[in-house]
Amino acid sequence: MRGRYASRGARRAREFEAFAAGAAGRLLHAATLLTAEDPRDNPRARRLLTLALAHTYACWDRLRGEDPYDRTRQYLATRFAHGAWHQYGALGRTRSRATGALARLSPQERLILVLRLYEGVAEEQAAALLGLSQERVRAICDRAMTTLLHPPRGPAPRPVGAKVAPS
Repeated sequence: MRGRYASRGARRAREFEAFAAGAAGRLLHAATLLTAEDPRDNPRARRLLTLALAHTYACWDRLRGEDPYDRTRQYLATRFAHGAWHQYGALGRTRSRATGALARLSPQERLILVLRLYEGVAEEQAAALLGLSQERVRAICDRAMTTLLHPPRGPAPRPVGAKVAPS
């Protein structure tokens, strides 16, 4: 009896290791995009990925034909959304050290953009996962894309040879 449980545990560990080896790179990239950290220095993204993989391993035997990548991505997204709620200040300013290209976006905008465009999650699935309407997901995704494609401009440069007015 003991041998059967030991072999089941070893098989479970091998299956999970194979899954993690194949999926961890893409999931880490998604977590790095969510946290808007530099890919070379991403401790929050690594912690987020570790928690998601640990959760998937804990429920590995209960997946019953469910895609472990989808389960891990779902946990990664919900864990990020929960954590972002606590890190996003009352004035709409994030207290993280986000520096990536997506740092100008709110956590919700980053989450929807990563799910829709990087992970290829359908609008209906993203809406169901986040508890939002499809129209809201579409509007947030459009707003995030506009923010990324049309960044705010700084002051116009002075023409060459222009004189500065005395104050």
